[in-house]
Amino acid sequence: MGAFLDDLTTQMYNIIWALPLTILALGTGLYFSLRMKFPQIRLFKDMVHYLLGRDRKREDRTSKEGMSSFQAFALALGGRVGVGNIAGVATAICFGGPGAVFWMWVIAFIGAGTAFSESALAQVYKTRIDGEYKGGPAYYIERGMGGNKVAKVFAVVFALAAILANGITGPTIQAFNFADAAHNAFNLNPWIGGALMAACVAVVAFGGAKRLGRVSELVVPVMAIIYIILALVILGINFKQIPSMFGLIFSSAFKMNSVYGAIWGSTVMWGVKRGIYSNEAGYGSGAHAAASAEVSHPAKQGLAQSFSVYVDTLFVCTATAIMILSTGMYNVINEKTETVITEGVPGMAAGVGFTQKAIDSVFPGVGSVFIAIAVFFFAFTTLLSFVLYTDVNISYILKNKGEGIRKVMTNVFRSVIVVIVLIGATRSSDAAWNTADIGIGIMCWINFTALIILSTKAVKLLKDYERQKHLGLDPVFEPADCGIKNADLWTDIVKEKYADLLAKKHDVEGKRKKEA
Repeated sequence: MGAFLDDLTTQMYNIIWALPLTILALGTGLYFSLRMKFPQIRLFKDMVHYLLGRDRKREDRTSKEGMSSFQAFALALGGRVGVGNIAGVATAICFGGPGAVFWMWVIAFIGAGTAFSESALAQVYKTRIDGEYKGGPAYYIERGMGGNKVAKVFAVVFALAAILANGITGPTIQAFNFADAAHNAFNLNPWIGGALMAACVAVVAFGGAKRLGRVSELVVPVMAIIYIILALVILGINFKQIPSMFGLIFSSAFKMNSVYGAIWGSTVMWGVKRGIYSNEAGYGSGAHAAASAEVSHPAKQGLAQSFSVYVDTLFVCTATAIMILSTGMYNVINEKTETVITEGVPGMAAGVGFTQKAIDSVFPGVGSVFIAIAVFFFAFTTLLSFVLYTDVNISYILKNKGEGIRKVMTNVFRSVIVVIVLIGATRSSDAAWNTADIGIGIMCWINFTALIILSTKAVKLLKDYERQKHLGLDPVFEPADCGIKNADLWTDIVKEKYADLLAKKHDVEGKRKKEA
């Protein structure tokens, strides 16, 4: 039965994650980047501005309904920065060669445009359910596409896929990788490792979205900074390898390297695939956290969330790549022929072992311990994000039911996640990995398609934001200005919390009309 499930899920995975999805991901990111004139470059200052909470007197003031802009950013980044940043990068290098790192950079750069669009749309079409802001792809697919039957079907399918990937199969993978790393480093029994992780998740998860946000804003930045600093230290020690390392990345990326030329197709595929898997731009997960933020204009959170893609791939994933490539601690295998092209770590399979060996080569005996600790925090914050994403999609599925039913089912799934973490720490299977990837793949196909359909609305949001900035205003959102319907909650939000900004906006616009 196990072999049958492995084969079945592998076939489904290969169909969903074939070349068309790679083209769709690259095409969508490039489309948004071109249509919005590369906001990831033009508005970089704004991205950092909202990320650091320069509007903290107003924007980062949490309310009973939502969390601060930075908390939402940290929660989304916690979901992005996970085991995939360590094991995923190693796998991409193993099967795609060093050039895969370049294509991870590419999908991060153009994916920032996609991340802006999905996060801004999540803000537009968020709703207030059981006293909290909730939103994400399922919400903007239904409401943004007019609420017709087709839109509702796609929204439900997305929500179910998200619950599968984030609430059932995903936690198994995160827990197993931590337990395995802890066993290698400390000889810790996997059941004990699983129990430790499950207990930490339970304490935070049952505190609701606001506690998830508070913990994430404390843990995620520290976690990412320490990891990046270690990578820079290793790069500094191996500074003589810098020219050859980057030369290898670029020559392999453009099929100019004779050693890796035969696997160039895999180079692009693995770079894009692991890039999407890591930074999550386009499959909608970060949009769930974005919808919870308390901001005066959807574009503000869209810009903040765009920066999280940079942090994840250009900083954290690059840190892993630097450690592996500068030390030569990696293997490269031709998937089709199963021949070994490069063997820097004889006999070692792709995964966290590459990174452990890389650190050990510079700091003997440190690699296993450091990676075990890093994987714990990476997995922990990812699991917190999984809890939120699952909560949001359960609320969508049960939006027409009573508050009592929603709370019961939300707590049931939180309990399920905790149990899965405990059990999943002791075992892993190809079926679990494949099923998680299948769920994510379904999310990608639906969300990328929806984003293209709703692209005009996303572009109008950015134009409205920039128009108000040009007038010297602190942008505030009025749906009618962008021709957007089904965003009634914003009327209440602006009236309750941003009446002063709205009055100033109307005053300035009125004066401009008279002058014209």
